[in-house]
Amino acid sequence: MTDPALIENRTFDEIAIGDSASLTRQLTADDIQLFAAVSGDVNPAHMDPAYAETDMFHRVIAHGMWGAGLISAVLGTELPGPGAIYLGQSLRFSRPVGVGDTVTATVTVTAKKPEHHIVTLACACINHNGETVISGEAEVKAPTEKVSRARVPVPDVRIARHDRFHALVQGAASGEPAVTAVAHPCSADAVAAVAEAAEAGLIRPVLVGPATKIQAAAEAAGVDISAFRLIDAPHSHAAAARAVELVRAGEAALLMKGSLHTDELMAEVVHADTGLRTERRISHAYVMDVPGHPRPLVITDAAINITPTLEDKADIARNAIDLAHVIGIERPNVAIVAAVETVNPKMQATLDAAALCKMADRGQIAGGVLDGPLALDNAISEAAAREKGIVSPVAGQADVLLVPDLEAGNIAAKQLTFLAGADAAGVVLGARAPIILTSRADSRRTRIASCALAVLLARADTKAAPGTGDARA
Repeated sequence: MTDPALIENRTFDEIAIGDSASLTRQLTADDIQLFAAVSGDVNPAHMDPAYAETDMFHRVIAHGMWGAGLISAVLGTELPGPGAIYLGQSLRFSRPVGVGDTVTATVTVTAKKPEHHIVTLACACINHNGETVISGEAEVKAPTEKVSRARVPVPDVRIARHDRFHALVQGAASGEPAVTAVAHPCSADAVAAVAEAAEAGLIRPVLVGPATKIQAAAEAAGVDISAFRLIDAPHSHAAAARAVELVRAGEAALLMKGSLHTDELMAEVVHADTGLRTERRISHAYVMDVPGHPRPLVITDAAINITPTLEDKADIARNAIDLAHVIGIERPNVAIVAAVETVNPKMQATLDAAALCKMADRGQIAGGVLDGPLALDNAISEAAAREKGIVSPVAGQADVLLVPDLEAGNIAAKQLTFLAGADAAGVVLGARAPIILTSRADSRRTRIASCALAVLLARADTKAAPGTGDARA
């Protein structure tokens, strides 16, 4: 019996007519993604399940290529195995192969040509229902020398999926687009981001700023803005003030940052008399879609509150819990993150964490489960929490990471984005309306997801407090 830890071939002289070998695999969604990555074939017939159902011919071809790969694997690893040279094949794809199907690829020797050590093999792929999905013939040059060596493990490949944002956008686009006041969209990037969100059916933009500059930016971006309402404002400061005024007056449900600086827009938002303040502290949150992580992560605050006080953190937690509810997390686990998981009187973050947990116990912070201080590893990793003996419903199961300060949150979010391939949809919470802050470094997917998040929040506010501009006040 062949040692499974070894890979061995069969030389031409060892091969007999009638010999066969098989390999069984199940087709997964990751297999299709990997096929697209290697081949460059992103045909929607196999990348988009909905499209595939209406284009069965291409689905047979696309998923059949995966089956053909199984045949190649049998020839290269089993019969003849290492040293075989693939000379040619003829295959017929007769049935579709779908995600979840189990396929067995079998090759059977039908002829041998001693002159050049040529072997002909019948090839067949049979699905779990016993149906033939691929049939045909392959011709290989068999090895003449024996090979036996340690089997190389299959590489561990992870697919950077962003399915959560896809679902988020679909949910937001299913209703009426939200009227959105866009402050000073005077760069090509800013106008393009607005047009993308409008095209996705998420927003109805009201562009506020210098009309000539906005038109020039649209031309530079190759975007038609003729269908958008345009309100002329002489400069960025006036544009921010007018955009905030539109939201305050109920003429817009969302506020979106254009090409002005965040501080300039937020100065108008927090203005005591004309801004969008509520009784809540305004805060920012990123919803992170981290490839390989089992749940979305909300990181807060990474953009507004530089060194939040205990009172500020209580509102930051409340805002984040509201956000978690909107994205479908019924009772979010809030990890109050610090450098350590024990209370240390010399570390203010740990004292704040203990106080926040007691506030939650007394009902001052509701709607979620709070625990802390927790170091980042035992907030998101069950293994790390077990290793340190932490017994907590939040440890290893965090939905929200409430960070000690802006620097910690910003660093954490950017590490996940640029080192782990995460997407970060950002939104400002606690104001009379959600505020969309996008960056030039954001991908299109991230910009669209940020808009979708704001739309869902605005709808939730409307349901909670009909006829008002502020469900949280």
